[in-house]
Amino acid sequence: MAMILSSNSPPSLSSFFLNPLSLVKSSYKKQPQFPQLLRKSSNPLFFTRAMRAVVQRVTSASVEVEGKIVSEIGPGLLVLIGVHDSDSDADSNYICRKVLNMRLFPNENTGKAWDQSVMQKNYEILLVSQFTLYGTLKGNKPDFHVAMPPERSKPFYESLVEKFRKSYNPDLIKGSSYFQLMRKVQLLLLM
Repeated sequence: MAMILSSNSPPSLSSFFLNPLSLVKSSYKKQPQFPQLLRKSSNPLFFTRAMRAVVQRVTSASVEVEGKIVSEIGPGLLVLIGVHDSDSDADSNYICRKVLNMRLFPNENTGKAWDQSVMQKNYEILLVSQFTLYGTLKGNKPDFHVAMPPERSKPFYESLVEKFRKSYNPDLIKGSSYFQLMRKVQLLLLM
């Protein structure tokens, strides 16, 4: 079970259990329930949310490119980052703050589940750029036109990794190699 964050969500809607390829569909007669949260795409029947992060608790995770492990972590969070074409620094600040402070881990002292953040546990975070979080299907073909173009998304992703490092222990933040073809992402889930 993974959580999806959207940078335009109010606190009560900040996490969703959704299919990453899903979009909020509206009709001409019925408006979306939260129109201020949604941004119009080029298709008038669909709305998309801004910057997305799929957050997964793991006991370990690694990214492999061409048979070589380029990044790996022990216990912590694997975060897939989807950058929308209209995302800004405010969106990345929101995602950074939310991921670092989400209470996703149990507290061994009190026995409470979902009580401690990744920072309280002193766990690692692996950030992986994933433009496919903004994929839609046009017939049988995937379309990624609402994702930020590569020439702008690479520096944006790198600045997001740097924000995480400045906000937390820099040694515990790992970023994947941007734009290298990932052959395999391995992870072991926390139970």
